[in-house]
Amino acid sequence: MNSYFAELSKALQAAEIFRPCLVLDRDRLDGNIAQVRQRLAPGLAIRLVDKSLPCMPLLSQIARALDTKRFMTFHPPITQAVLDAFPEGDLLYGKPMPVGAARASLTRGGAGWWSRVCWLIDTAERLAEYGALAAELGAELRFALEVDVGLHRGGFSSPAEIKALTIPKGLRCEGIMAYEAHAPEIPGLFGGASNALKKASVQAAEFVAALNPDQRRILNIGGSKTALLHGAGVANEVSMGSAFVLPGDFDTPGLEGLQPAAFIATPILKTGDPALPGPEWVSKVLQVLGLFPRKGCYLYGGKWMAEPVFPEGMNTNGLMGFSSNQQFMGLPATVDVKPGDYAFLRPTQSEAVLQHFGAIAVFSAGRIAEFWPVLPMG
Repeated sequence: MNSYFAELSKALQAAEIFRPCLVLDRDRLDGNIAQVRQRLAPGLAIRLVDKSLPCMPLLSQIARALDTKRFMTFHPPITQAVLDAFPEGDLLYGKPMPVGAARASLTRGGAGWWSRVCWLIDTAERLAEYGALAAELGAELRFALEVDVGLHRGGFSSPAEIKALTIPKGLRCEGIMAYEAHAPEIPGLFGGASNALKKASVQAAEFVAALNPDQRRILNIGGSKTALLHGAGVANEVSMGSAFVLPGDFDTPGLEGLQPAAFIATPILKTGDPALPGPEWVSKVLQVLGLFPRKGCYLYGGKWMAEPVFPEGMNTNGLMGFSSNQQFMGLPATVDVKPGDYAFLRPTQSEAVLQHFGAIAVFSAGRIAEFWPVLPMG
């Protein structure tokens, strides 16, 4: 671990990066892509999640390696960017959009260009709204049905609801999206993850059976935490995004063997013996009680969605709180660091975090090889 971050530090110094930045290990990324390709069940296609990989070169590298043109999208400005970058891309919305957002996107981007977008419908009311929109624009709109297979975050709750739908003229049903992110979190007392996944797959098959044969082009199930746990079944595709860079929240059994490939790197500004504001004796008593560190440092920036990983043993302290300007971090007494050294944190998620620092510093073969621009927040 120490040697890895020492190598990253040398690369950052050589590239003259002395500010907080997001470092992407391209060699680890390639290894993760290879693992996914090897372990994905036969017959399942991959749909890449743009919100979790909000960087066009990153999306392009993974799409090329996995030979996929399918994307899951969540935010119209990013949707437009993906449409522009991938002329043959097929996009599925991962959440239902307000009909006003769809109208604005179709009006500005052109209904013909946006014909490669499949909207997500979660209620009969939204279906009617999109039907009215199709009539207003004189365009055919594609949609998939969000179905509830245990997550209980909305969507149609039974196949009977789907059978009862009357699809307005101008809309074309492409299939379903059955997200089962709850499965890895189900404790053994309530059946465990394996049973939850099996139940979700059975429920998804029941929803598919409620569709006509020509409405089954997109049969989407799974996310990064579960995609590699699915075998042969009714689904024809899974969605993945965060798994390729493996942020901390994705250390799950379904992704064992993959390596963290994204880190926040930031210079250490100050080091020393920390003390709380107020009487000196208060700090000393709290140190004796183990509630306040005897050694610490201040980082350039902070308050990120990330956990410290280097120097080893570095941690936040509740008494000092958080700062997005100069984050205090406690250090073990044995750690020897000085101002100008780098600290590293591992993001807990990739969405939003990857976009926070501007262009991503791409690390490969011991050096910062290039910089990849990120997509705007919109």
